[in-house]
Amino acid sequence: MPVALLALTAGAFGIGTTEFVLMGLLTQVAADLRVSIAAAGLLISGYALGVAVGAPVLTIATRRLPRKTVLLALMAIFTLGNLACALAPTYGWLMAARVVTALAHGTFFGVGAVVATGLVPAERRASAIAIMFTGLTAATVLGVPAGAWLGLQFGWRASFWAVTLIGVLSLAVLAAFVPHSRPETPAPLGDELAVLVRPQVLLGLAMTVVGYAGVFVVFTYVQPLLTQVTGLSDGAVSAVLLLFGGGMAVGNLLGGKLADRDPMRAVLGTLAALTAVLASMPFAIGTPLTAIVFFGVLGVASFATVAPLQVRVLEKASGAGQNLASSLNIAAFNLGNAIGAWLGGMTIAHGPGLGALGWVAALVTLAGLGVAVWSRRLDRRPCRLDARLST
Repeated sequence: MPVALLALTAGAFGIGTTEFVLMGLLTQVAADLRVSIAAAGLLISGYALGVAVGAPVLTIATRRLPRKTVLLALMAIFTLGNLACALAPTYGWLMAARVVTALAHGTFFGVGAVVATGLVPAERRASAIAIMFTGLTAATVLGVPAGAWLGLQFGWRASFWAVTLIGVLSLAVLAAFVPHSRPETPAPLGDELAVLVRPQVLLGLAMTVVGYAGVFVVFTYVQPLLTQVTGLSDGAVSAVLLLFGGGMAVGNLLGGKLADRDPMRAVLGTLAALTAVLASMPFAIGTPLTAIVFFGVLGVASFATVAPLQVRVLEKASGAGQNLASSLNIAAFNLGNAIGAWLGGMTIAHGPGLGALGWVAALVTLAGLGVAVWSRRLDRRPCRLDARLST
């Protein structure tokens, strides 16, 4: 395995930790900043929207720079943003700092995914992406539970100080091991933007947004679900997050293997499985044992979708727009995160409440599966699609 691929994984670990760490600390943040649980959940949506905006803007702005330079600059933004989170005196300051931190996220994973696929033979592209995303799953296995424990012991700000240190270390690893590359002469901007009018690319982005949103309808509110519905203690939440992260690691590698064989079949199968798991939540979280099993299985199902969805978009965006499409799909995941967190908050504040989150989540992901089925049908009749576009 190329050492540079492990360096990308280290960067992904740092970014993944800061994305998810608040989910184990929503109650503490809400109490300290004197806001509601639903308002604290919007800090997840704010981060995700920052990713959605930053991914295309920074990808286009940095298109003439060497990829290593881009990755290092993005990690520096990430590190400074987390420092601002640790020092945030108010809810508004914390929201702004989260958004600034998020600007680096999408382009890092988008550019990193392209770099990763260039480090291995063509038949192992999906597995290379999955290995890089292992940093994200490792963040959930190690970083998020550790951050939740730190937050419970020393206050939620301690988690962001720890993530700032992770950012400094990740920056050093990337500088040491990612190979230098000469600045590329990019394709004309119009050629890159042309990817945005390809129907299958747009459908790929749509299935990512809608299909993945269901995960965050539930996962954003994992702490109040486990403490208020299941009846677990705050201290037990870290253990459940650890199990969820372990499931993500398994699902991530499984999704990479499936996508290496047939990306579109992997998309359909993993989204169908995720819908079924989410639909089981109302029945599973009533007792501690079944709730713990549910979140472990949810970890597997949620991250098994990632590599197939990413490879699908890269496959349909081959050519000049691949960098932009890759970053846009990372933005699409995070737009789904934002929508899911918002829908979950609305369900809690104005709807049937915490216990119904699974039903809402399953319906959202089922809609994403419907988009995927539509895209598969278009694959099977390209001539008719081309004729339609030419008229």
